[in-house]
Amino acid sequence: MSTHKKIKKSDLLAKAGELGMKGLSKYKKTELVHAIQVTEGNAPCFMTITNCAVSPCLFRGECQS
Repeated sequence: MSTHKKIKKSDLLAKAGELGMKGLSKYKKTELVHAIQVTEGNAPCFMTITNCAVSPCLFRGECQS
């Protein structure tokens, strides 16, 4: 059983707002995480890699659970 906290969509939308991203409220959670990753200059890898070695990562806890 995972002890990692699930990321709330509202928190993702807040993070996107901090990054100046707009118009994302209709995005699904995974799409929203990918958009944030790309905006931050990272690969859109959330939920696509097994045995990920990327650290630190804001989404790692949920992604690898």
